Amino acid sequence: MSNSSSITQFLLLLFTDTRELQLLHFWLFLGIYLAALLGNGLIITTIAWDQHLHTPMYFFLLNLALLDLGCISTTLRKSMSNSLWDTKTISYLGCAAQLFSFVFLIVAEYFLLTVMTYDRYVAICKPLHYGTLLGSRACVHMAAAAWATGFLNALLHTANTFSLPLCKGNALGQFFGESPQILKLSCSHSYLRELGLVVISILVVFLCFVFIVVSYVQIFRAVLRIPSEQGWHKAFSTCLPHLAVVSLFISTAIFADLKPSSISSPSLDLVVSVLYSVVPPAVNPLIYSMRNQELKESIRKVMTVYFSKAVMK
Repeated sequence: MSNSSSITQFLLLLFTDTRELQLLHFWLFLGIYLAALLGNGLIITTIAWDQHLHTPMYFFLLNLALLDLGCISTTLRKSMSNSLWDTKTISYLGCAAQLFSFVFLIVAEYFLLTVMTYDRYVAICKPLHYGTLLGSRACVHMAAAAWATGFLNALLHTANTFSLPLCKGNALGQFFGESPQILKLSCSHSYLRELGLVVISILVVFLCFVFIVVSYVQIFRAVLRIPSEQGWHKAFSTCLPHLAVVSLFISTAIFADLKPSSISSPSLDLVVSVLYSVVPPAVNPLIYSMRNQELKESIRKVMTVYFSKAVMK
C-alpha cells in the first residue's frame, strides 16, 4: 500500500510488451505526430501570412489549430518516448502537468468549436449583422473566453484529483495521465468533490451541444432558402468541415465515456483513448482543407513562396 506523499512516479499502460511492436508503435505515432504538426502548422502559417484570411472564421480556425497541436503533443510525446526507450514511467509532477494540459486543451477546443458554430450561424442566418456581432474585439473576447474556460476547468480538476490520498498503487490503466484512472487509485470518499465537478462540466457540455444542434438546424433551414446552387455550395463549403470536426470530436468523446462496461477492456480502452485524443488533432487540418477552396489556394501560395526561396538559396 502507498499514499500520495510517497508516490514519485506513475506507471502508464503500454500498447504492447513486445519490443518489436513497441518500436512499430513509436514509428506509427511519430508519423501521426509529424502529420499533425505539418497540417496544423500549415494552417497557422497560412492564416497568419495571408491578409485575405484575416476574418473571424479563419481567426477561430487558427486558434483551433493551436489547440490541436498542444493536445496531440501532450499525449503522444511521452507515449512515443516510453515506447522508444522501453519504459512506462511518468513522474508525479509530469502526470499532473499532463492531466492539466490535456483537460485545458480539450475543454478549450470544445468551447472554441461552440464559438465557431456561432460564427457560422451569424454568417449564414444574420449576414447583415456579421460585422457588428463578430467584430475583431468580439472575436478576441470569445476566443479568450474559450481558452480561459479550459484553463479554469483544468485547474479545478487537477487540483481536486491530486489533492486526494492515493493508496491503491501507482499503475494507471491509460497511456497518458487521465483523471478517471488516477481517481481509481484513491482510497478516499472525497472523490465526490471531483464527481460534482464532473457533473457540472457535463451539464455545461450538454448546453453547448444543444446550442450547436439548434444553431445547425437554423443554418440548414437558411441554406435551403438560398435560391442559387452557387450559394448552396459556398454555404456548405464553410459549414460542412466545421460540422465534420464537431461530429468527430463529440462522437469519439461520447463513445469513450458511455461505452458499455460489458465490452470494456484495457486494449479497447487504449484504442478509444487514441480515437478521442489523437485522431481529431491529426485529422482536423485535412477536413478543413479538403472542401475550403480559399484555404487550399492560400496554402499553395505559401508552399510556392517557401519552395521558391529554398531553391534560390
